Amino acid sequence: MARTLMFAGALALLAAPALSGETVENPLTTSATWQSLQFDVLGDRPVSEAQSPLALDAPYRASDAATVPIVLRQTDPSVRIEAATLVIDENPAPVAAELTFSESMAPVEFELRVRVNRYSNVRVIAETPGGLFMSGRFVKASGGCSAPATRAPEVALANLGQMKLRTFEPAPISTPRREAQIMLRHPNYSGLQRDQVSQLFIPAHFIDHLEVWQGDDRLFTMDGGISISENPVFRFSYDDNGAPALTVRATDTEGNRFEQSLPKDAQG
Repeated sequence: MARTLMFAGALALLAAPALSGETVENPLTTSATWQSLQFDVLGDRPVSEAQSPLALDAPYRASDAATVPIVLRQTDPSVRIEAATLVIDENPAPVAAELTFSESMAPVEFELRVRVNRYSNVRVIAETPGGLFMSGRFVKASGGCSAPATRAPEVALANLGQMKLRTFEPAPISTPRREAQIMLRHPNYSGLQRDQVSQLFIPAHFIDHLEVWQGDDRLFTMDGGISISENPVFRFSYDDNGAPALTVRATDTEGNRFEQSLPKDAQG
């Protein structure tokens, strides 16, 4: 059900700790928009009221609504986070991404960039063996889904599917933990942008599935919609299994398939 919301047309900060005996409403759960979305996103699965083991960080006021950085960071390493759903309540297609994580990604530290169309709660629902947990932020941004593309269509499509890998030095160096950033050339048209010459709407055309492997170990997958920014960027940490390269496989809504093996010693 959540995937259908990715293609549909169309967090105030978490409350401060309550004083003793005082009840403070959580703006994430009392949001009228979320109450109307919750069943479509999660079905009848309940969300725990306990603190989530996966925190979401985002700027309170975004400098660019078309490329808002979202950081997911695991706060309790004892909990196995199997998947996460990123929701931007007020976007035309609220479900921005559905992610799955292998054990090599634990503890999860993952960053991506999204479009935010209007002031909105941005939330992440973490899926664990013990149930669902939610955290989020309120982001002030507007116009991200209709913001003009940075390149003319003929230029953007000429570079379609090109990939780069940037790697970072581990800290401490004695551990197998590594950090990497994958960049993928794709306009990720939302369907709400206009061609700057003809002023006609550019049809939606975006990455709908992506997976990253090291050898036979799949690190993560992403099923995405129109809220993922142009030229998607994913930064993440993982346990290195010794494979010499990361392999990226992706598809888009036009049926294109992209695959590339990126050596880990590359500095794109």
